[in-house]
Amino acid sequence: MDNISAVIEALILASESPLPLEKICAVLNGVDKTEVKDALDKLIAGYEERQSGISIQEVAGGFQFRTRPQMAVWIKKLKGNRPGSLSPAALETLAIVAYRQPIVKAEIESVRGVDVSAPLKGLLEKKLIRIMGRKDAPGKPIIYGTTKKFLEVFNLRELADLPTMRELTEITEQQGMLDLETAEEDTGRQETVTQESIGEQISQVISDRFSEDDIDP
Repeated sequence: MDNISAVIEALILASESPLPLEKICAVLNGVDKTEVKDALDKLIAGYEERQSGISIQEVAGGFQFRTRPQMAVWIKKLKGNRPGSLSPAALETLAIVAYRQPIVKAEIESVRGVDVSAPLKGLLEKKLIRIMGRKDAPGKPIIYGTTKKFLEVFNLRELADLPTMRELTEITEQQGMLDLETAEEDTGRQETVTQESIGEQISQVISDRFSEDDIDP
């Protein structure tokens, strides 16, 4: 097939969501997967070399066009000043779900110390979190987790790309924001924070790393 890169470029642009490599290969039936991956890599490198205002990034299990972070100030001027789509309460709730999933409402509230009914409802409406089922416990509480759209919105390939607990610890130590403690986690990460501070710490890091303009319904 001639000019595979151009075809891949068009497919990514036309896709409404991040386009997985497997889907690209399925469309380009008969083209070897290695050849498709090489063409995709060259396409990505081409945007990087040109320092274009847009790039192709791997997010949420697929590939998608994204504006570069350096363009945020100009995009904000185009769109005009508008309030962030997520309130601090919603962002903090989302951060707790992201790091502690699967998690139930009572566990989120034990971290935040307040009722989270409204933030959870808003996050469900924005499709940033989803209902994963019910916990086998008295009352059968609903279990929450993040969605593929969460990865897409925050420009993550997978949940493992979230800031690590060590990163969180280093940032908050530098800012003098919170008291920290060291504990062993099931994930193998050594650095953690107190129950009272994890929500604020994680949400601060996420909000610092990603602009509010990236958080659209």
